[in-house]
Amino acid sequence: MNMMWEVAVFVGFSLALLGGCLVPNQWLPSRLPNDKLMHFGAYALLALLAVRIASTMPDRAMWLAGLLLAGWVVECLQQLVPGRGFSWRDMAANALGVAAGALCAAVLSLI
Repeated sequence: MNMMWEVAVFVGFSLALLGGCLVPNQWLPSRLPNDKLMHFGAYALLALLAVRIASTMPDRAMWLAGLLLAGWVVECLQQLVPGRGFSWRDMAANALGVAAGALCAAVLSLI
């Protein structure tokens, strides 16, 4: 039952992240926190949840690779949104977030 909660949080947070990334720039608040920190934190949380959801190492690797792929797809889709565009820096922040989330999950499993 606990995993169902984690899956629900993962899906809900993913949808919220997707919505925030694919709205026109003028719809966003003018004063947001650091964009790169937001990317890093969002993908770190998703990676942490993904590692907790997956039961085997190959499954975890697939979830993490899927997050990296999803980040790239979202960046590509942003080119179709007014005022938005592809950013390699956002991709780097996403990838570092995935790595940090996976590392945190590994450390937490040792405790």
